[in-house]
Amino acid sequence: MRALIEPVVDEHDCELVDVEVTRPRGPGLLRVVVDSRAGDGRVPIERCAAISRELSTLFDAADLMPGAYRLEVSSPGLDRMLTREKDFEAAVGKEIRVQTRRPLEGRKRFRGRLIAFDAGVLKMNVDGDPALIPFDEVEKANSIYEFTSADFAKESRLRDSSQSGGV
Repeated sequence: MRALIEPVVDEHDCELVDVEVTRPRGPGLLRVVVDSRAGDGRVPIERCAAISRELSTLFDAADLMPGAYRLEVSSPGLDRMLTREKDFEAAVGKEIRVQTRRPLEGRKRFRGRLIAFDAGVLKMNVDGDPALIPFDEVEKANSIYEFTSADFAKESRLRDSSQSGGV
C-alpha cells in the first residue's frame, strides 16, 4: 500500500511518514500521515485535502479498500509519530515516548529524553537512568511537545491589546 501512496505524496512535495489501516466494526479506516520535506510538521490543510482527494480516487479505481472506508490524511502534529530512523535522528535532545514490541529490562513503555540515536539504537534518559532500545524493537513512538513561554506570548499579547482598545 505504501508503494501506491508514496508517489502521490511526493507529487505534493511532501514525505510519507506513516500508513495505518484498521478494520473496526463498520467502515475501515485508512490513516495517512504526511510531513513537509523540511520535516517540520507544517503541511497546510489544503495540501492534506488535495492528497486525500487524489488517494481516494486511486483507491476506488484500484479497489484497494473493499467496502466502505474512511480516509484520513494529516500532518504529524505536536506529538508527532516517530516511525523512520530519520525521525529519531531529528528528535535527539527531545522528550519522547516509546513502546517496544516485547519487554526490555522488564518494561515495554519508556518516556524520557532521547540523548542519541546511533547505529540503530535509541539512547534515552528515562527517570535519570540510561535506556538503550534497538530501533527494530520499537513498536510505537512519538515526540512529546514541550511548551515554552513563547507558545503563550502571542495569545497574551492579543488578550492585552483587546482589553486595552475600544474603551
